[in-house]
Amino acid sequence: MAKQQTKLVDLDWLESNFPCMQACPVHTQAGRYVSLIAEGRFEEAYRYARLPNPLASVCGRVCGHPCETACRRGQFDAPISIRALKRFVTERYGPESRHPLDLFPEKPNVTHPQRVAVIGSGPAGLAAAHDLALLGYPVTIFEAAPVPGGMLHLGIPEYRLPRDVVQAQVREILAVGPELRLNSRLGDFSLSDLRTEGFEAILLAIGLHRSRDLLLPGRHFDGVVTGTDFLLNVNLGYRFSIGKRVVVIGGGNVAMDVARTALRQQQQQTLDVLTSSILPEQLTDAERDVAMKELMDVTRTAMRLGASEVYMVCLESRQEMPAFEEEIEEAQREGLKIHASRGPKRFVGQNDKLSGLETVQCTSIFDADHRFNPVFAPGTESVLECDTAILAIGQTSDLSFLAPQDGIETTRQGTIKIDPQTLMTTAPGIFAAGDIAFGPRLIISAVADGKKAAEEMDRYLQGSAWKPKPRYVQITVLDHHQMAQEYDEYSRLSVPTIVLDRRTGIAEVEMGYTEEQARLEATRCLKCWINTIFEGNETEGTECILCGGCVDVCPENCLQLVPLRQLKIAETEKGMIQEVLASDPITLQHLTPDELPGAEGSVMVKDETICIRCGLCAQRCPAHTITMEGFEAFDHDPEAVKAGTREI
Repeated sequence: MAKQQTKLVDLDWLESNFPCMQACPVHTQAGRYVSLIAEGRFEEAYRYARLPNPLASVCGRVCGHPCETACRRGQFDAPISIRALKRFVTERYGPESRHPLDLFPEKPNVTHPQRVAVIGSGPAGLAAAHDLALLGYPVTIFEAAPVPGGMLHLGIPEYRLPRDVVQAQVREILAVGPELRLNSRLGDFSLSDLRTEGFEAILLAIGLHRSRDLLLPGRHFDGVVTGTDFLLNVNLGYRFSIGKRVVVIGGGNVAMDVARTALRQQQQQTLDVLTSSILPEQLTDAERDVAMKELMDVTRTAMRLGASEVYMVCLESRQEMPAFEEEIEEAQREGLKIHASRGPKRFVGQNDKLSGLETVQCTSIFDADHRFNPVFAPGTESVLECDTAILAIGQTSDLSFLAPQDGIETTRQGTIKIDPQTLMTTAPGIFAAGDIAFGPRLIISAVADGKKAAEEMDRYLQGSAWKPKPRYVQITVLDHHQMAQEYDEYSRLSVPTIVLDRRTGIAEVEMGYTEEQARLEATRCLKCWINTIFEGNETEGTECILCGGCVDVCPENCLQLVPLRQLKIAETEKGMIQEVLASDPITLQHLTPDELPGAEGSVMVKDETICIRCGLCAQRCPAHTITMEGFEAFDHDPEAVKAGTREI
């Protein structure tokens, strides 16, 4: 039975033990929704995943998942598959699902008169518009493209992020209140025009939509294109002709997207030719389905016979490539051939037509000061035959819309100069967020930028009347805490994918977990928001009796009883201890920090980083000195809304 009690707590310390939440730029309590999935409480899980993240459905498919990198389970075997589990619950209750859960059933009232403009409908812009609308502002989003979503729509291939998911996510955000204006490019109108129209705060969230160029001999040849142009045309549905032999230059995730899209684009071109030359003009839907399946079989056979070839050339070695390992492995399974540790030297061709790429071996990428300074080995040149070369070496900004009267300064990196604390540019009332402010970064980081921008714009508009959100902590004492059986023995489950010979066109590669798989994978979570608390006292008869039972039973050896004479306390730690003693002198039996190392007795030392929250120490303790306690932070008083407690 869980119960509550009031006590002095250090929220920073509590949250430091919750690494997946700390690593998430929007501080999603990933462990909580993961654990709720394990219990089959999917609707509650979705609420935890969605409330802090307006783009939860998108992130369930393409997030860079820094939470997984930080996941403590990864120190034991492999991290929890957090991103895939987020997708599992959004597919059940997100806007793309059959039964979407409306977390904001009543459209927020416009309570502030100040109009706000958001330039760009990518992750940062959408997140900012969402939160500003919830705060009660009239928000207008200006998008240059004919479709919303920014690079979610224009840059990410559909086989990774289905367009219906993007559209559903955008609809959900617009339902909260923002107005969307498509085909509205900043440059066709100015920032001054927006001021004149009555917008009192403006957010620049336009992203980086230009590819970095590679000015090598032969760059002008027909067949040399940039990755952004290639993806933008493909993702907008425009016809983009590429050859049978394609070389992608680059080694990051964008390069992987380009390469894998090129493989699919070749298949689609073959399909278009076969369709136009073989299919009768009049077919029923059923006949067309059968014919298309047959044509796809022919296309896949041609691929297996080597009719289409896609190569990647990158400076990094195979082990140093910055792309996510799973992306590299999937691309290689689909047929990509990687030429690692090679640098492009010149484009080869005749009559302005590309026929190959000359490369040279790269022996190192960075100098002794870790600055980008690649070194090449003379005499190692070779030519890789190709008829299309796609440059995917990074993105840069287009700041041509800026005018001197705007008063906005830029950086040497081509981004907009901002105050990192407020995200405001050098022009009062104009803010910037996302890639245009910080350079290329993860989608979830751009979402966090948008949320921070919304808060800072609110602070700016409200002036002295603005107040920060309060923080409340609820501590739940768990009388009978137990982890799932064999939770420490389960191995990470790979996310199911479609079979290789069906990976054509826009078919989504990942299929997602089944309910059984999701619950099993979620069971592996260590529940890092639960802590082992040592808090005995004389009045209740729960003082530690130094029996050492907790040390003996701990399966990870994270507990030690250390004699005080062996204890060394740094000056900074003495100050922290003194703060605790000011409110709870009983804790150290009225000893001062200076007296501790020479006093009689022992101290319990715990390594939080290796604790697996099994609770065996609390079960073993005969004096009930040790308790297992969970915590949760709120921006509202949980008692005021009768949050109550629950068994964890």
